[in-house]
Amino acid sequence: LSPTATEMLYAIGAGAQVRAVDKDSDYPRTAPRTAINSLNLNVEAIAPYHPDLVVVSDMTAAQSAQFHELGITVLKEPAAANLAQVYQQLVQLGTVTGHQGAATRKVAGMRARIARIVKATPISHATYYYELDQTYYSETSSTFIGQVLRLLGLHSIADSASGAASSGGYPQLSAEFIFKANPDYVLLADTICCKQSAATVAARPGWSALSAVRHGRVV
Repeated sequence: LSPTATEMLYAIGAGAQVRAVDKDSDYPRTAPRTAINSLNLNVEAIAPYHPDLVVVSDMTAAQSAQFHELGITVLKEPAAANLAQVYQQLVQLGTVTGHQGAATRKVAGMRARIARIVKATPISHATYYYELDQTYYSETSSTFIGQVLRLLGLHSIADSASGAASSGGYPQLSAEFIFKANPDYVLLADTICCKQSAATVAARPGWSALSAVRHGRVV
């Protein structure tokens, strides 16, 4: 009941053991996708699959009690706050599915690949605006993606925004704030739902003056 866990299970070779996944688990395409909504979970809808284990990202106390009443074992793997937790979850999933060796190798491969990328990338100390949607919600360097980008020497302009800490690292910025910060890069998190691109960003009133837009650094 977690797209992240679904991808992890297949990555460590446990795909053949996956009986069903939630409706948001769209990768890999071969995963047995169902109409189960993990965000509005009906625990009883899971019982007909007779799972030995259910992997969830989050659940309420009431849902936990229901799983217990049905005799279903649950493993909670919340959204990782950093890469260390990603590695830990891969190993945990490997342990419970009998693929600990494959999981350990996957983690080692990820660590090595990330190290190669960081080593090969000149540290720029550049700034970026990470756009989650068109209402200017963004993320700070303390978030998961912010920590990954910081490995490359990149810093979020949202770090100095009002409410950055109280928002859990996801403050809502304003166009004025973004213009004043004048980020070196603009990173668009989702170009599918929001239909945004370098062209639509450049067409926004005043945005053509931003350094990121003028130098073609809208990603």
